[in-house]
Amino acid sequence: MASNVRPLRRQPLPSAVVATDFYAYLPTHRYLFVPTRQLWPGASINVALGQIAGMSAAPWLDANRPVHQMSWSPGDPELIRDRLVAEGGWIEKAGACCFNQYRPPIVKEGNPANATPWLDHVAKVYPDDHGHIINCFAHRVQRPQEKLNHALVLGGAPRVGKDSLIAPLRHAVGAWNCQEISPSELTGRFNGYRKAVVLRISEARDLGEVNRFAFYEAMKVMAASPPEALRVDEKHLAEYYIPNLVWPLITTNYKTDALYLPPDDRRHYVAWSPAKESEFEDGYWNRLWRFYDEGGLDDCAAYLLDLDISEFDAKAPPPKTPAFYAIVNAQRGVEEPELEDLLDQMARPIAVTLETLIRHASGTEIFEWLKDRKNRRIVGHRLERCGYERIDNDLSKDGLFVIGGKRQTVYVNMLAPPGDRWRAARDL
Repeated sequence: MASNVRPLRRQPLPSAVVATDFYAYLPTHRYLFVPTRQLWPGASINVALGQIAGMSAAPWLDANRPVHQMSWSPGDPELIRDRLVAEGGWIEKAGACCFNQYRPPIVKEGNPANATPWLDHVAKVYPDDHGHIINCFAHRVQRPQEKLNHALVLGGAPRVGKDSLIAPLRHAVGAWNCQEISPSELTGRFNGYRKAVVLRISEARDLGEVNRFAFYEAMKVMAASPPEALRVDEKHLAEYYIPNLVWPLITTNYKTDALYLPPDDRRHYVAWSPAKESEFEDGYWNRLWRFYDEGGLDDCAAYLLDLDISEFDAKAPPPKTPAFYAIVNAQRGVEEPELEDLLDQMARPIAVTLETLIRHASGTEIFEWLKDRKNRRIVGHRLERCGYERIDNDLSKDGLFVIGGKRQTVYVNMLAPPGDRWRAARDL
C-alpha cells in the first residue's frame, strides 16, 4: 500500500561562518574568529569555508586578511593600522595591522534623572566616599582609553550591598569588559584578566605575612602607570602586550588583616562602609534589584555617561582616608619600632645588610626576630617602612654583593644621594 506521507525536502542551511568572520593571525599561523576572539587551526578553516577564489580558505586569508599582532585597546578601532604595541607602549610601523580584542558596551538609552535609587544606595553604604566612588565609575564609563591611576578598595561588613553597588558599573562598561578574580589568581602565571576596563578582586582577606607583600607588588604594575604596557600570558597563546588601562577594584570584609599598604602608597583609595546588615529594612534589596531589572541599569549607565568629571584628575594621587591609615597602622609589626631604634643606635648608616643588623642587635629584643630564617623575606619590607630600600649590584646577575665571602642583599638609606648609596654599598 502506497504511503501518503510526502518526504521532507531538505532546505539549505545558512552558513554559520563566512570569510569576513576571520583574520589570519600571523604570529602563530592560526585564524582569529572575530565573534568569539578564538583562534582556529588552518584545517578547520579549510573545512568551514572551503574554496575561496579558487584556493583553500587558509592561504586566501593569509594573503587577504592578515594581522601582525593582537592586543586589547579601548578607544581604538577593531583593526589598528600602522601601529604595534610593545613593552614600552605603542610604536609606529607602516603597513602593520593589530587586531583589537576590545568590544565596546551595548547599553540601551536611559534617563539619568531616574538613577536616584542607585545613587542613594551608594551614599547609604559609603556616606563619606560616595562622591569619589561615583567619579571613578564615571571615568571608567566615559574614558576607558585613559588610565585611572589608582585602585579602589571597597570594604565593609558582609551583606551591606557592595555587589549591588557595582552592578550598574558592570552593565555600563559591558560585562565582557569586566573580569573577576580571587587574590590568589593575581600572583599566578596566566593573566588574561588584565584585559579589563574593571578588574574586580573579590574577597580580599588575610593572605599571610609574605603573601600580602606579594599581592601588593603584583598590584603595583596594574594600579598605576608606568608601565605603559602590560604583558598578557594566556593558555595556548603566545604572549603579547596591551596598553595598561586596567582598573583594579578590590572588595573586602577585612580592614586590618587583609591588605598591606605602606604609608607612602599613592596607588589605592580605601573606602570603608560603616553600614551594618541590620540597617537595611525588609524588602530593600528586592526593591533595588527590581529597579535595576525594570530599566534602572540603563538609567544608571546614562547617569555615569553624562556626569561632568572635568574636575576629576585621574592621574593625581588619591586622598588618604581614615580607613587607609587604619590599614597602614595595622601593618606596623611590633618589631618595626624596634628596628627603627636599632637603626638610630647605628646612626642611620647609608648602607646596611642583614648580617650588620644582627651583629648590632645582639642583646636587644629584635635580635631573635632578625635571626629567624622565616622572617628573611619580610625584612626588606620592614626596612622599606623604616626608610631603607634594596640596591642591586649591576655587576652581578643576581643583584647581590659579595661581602665577607658571602652573597648578601644591601639596603641603603633613601635619604642619601644616589651616588653616595652606591659608594656605601660598594665599600661594604
